[in-house]
Amino acid sequence: MAAVCGKEDTIMANTNTKNAPRGTKIKESFGSRLFDIVDILIVCLLLACVLIPLIHIVAASFSNPSLFVGHKGILLWPEGFSLASYQAVFKNTFLWTGYANTLFIVIVGTVLNVLLSMVAAYCLSRKHVAAGPTIMKLLVFTMYFSGGMIPLYLVVKGVGLYGSRWALILPTLVDTYNLIIMRTAFAGVPDSLEESAKLDGANAWTILWRIMAPLVKPTVAVITLYYAVSHWNSWFNAMLFLRDKTQYPLQLILRQILIQNDTADMTAGADYLISETIQYATVVVATLPILCIYPFVQKYFVKGVMIGAIKG
Repeated sequence: MAAVCGKEDTIMANTNTKNAPRGTKIKESFGSRLFDIVDILIVCLLLACVLIPLIHIVAASFSNPSLFVGHKGILLWPEGFSLASYQAVFKNTFLWTGYANTLFIVIVGTVLNVLLSMVAAYCLSRKHVAAGPTIMKLLVFTMYFSGGMIPLYLVVKGVGLYGSRWALILPTLVDTYNLIIMRTAFAGVPDSLEESAKLDGANAWTILWRIMAPLVKPTVAVITLYYAVSHWNSWFNAMLFLRDKTQYPLQLILRQILIQNDTADMTAGADYLISETIQYATVVVATLPILCIYPFVQKYFVKGVMIGAIKG
């Protein structure tokens, strides 16, 4: 009886809400308004934590080196104005070589990563594949336990990849986490589609590329983005396997400039004070492409976070 009364009250409340005039505002409770205020304050705080360092870097990069050296604290506006730092950065050939190497690694590496991940995930998602669950367990095992840095170094050197940009691509062709995401997407495709294609004479490659791949495009976009960002941010393997500076990716060039304070290639014949602002100008030049591209690919990051979530 109480349940029936509760349902009737809910129905009456919904009916009254629907019949209310359009101009009528529903009064918010104090708790709801307090939550909105706290939420806005937290968002503003997080925004400030991101924007203030970014503004400081941009302002410092355009500052006059002699004036910037005497400044202490956060900089929200350039101290004077000078483009000397950017002129020195643009003259550094190693920076542009690093850009070219990074683009090669990102493009070639991501294409190979996605292709192999899709092929492996499709095979492991089929129920008729022999030892599929066992192979999957072995792959998951590698997520928690690995051989370590020294065995990896010995393997790369033993197969002749040491000192080559391919050493940054081939050893990491398939990421287990991305493989699991891709396998889950393929497993969600109905088996009837595959069976119908086989009745029409399609082979495994045709089913994969002409039927399965178009159905999992959002997931493919997500893992493509994950692989590309991983290659773009990677620097440790480059430091481990590359010795020729002309093969260094952009991140290793930035490491030398920012952490090791190696600006000799850009400050030759210039005022030594310019090295202080060169570091900031280098950060701006290196991160500007990502800042321009990110707004267009942000939705894929959201999709990647929501993959596997419970939808209600």
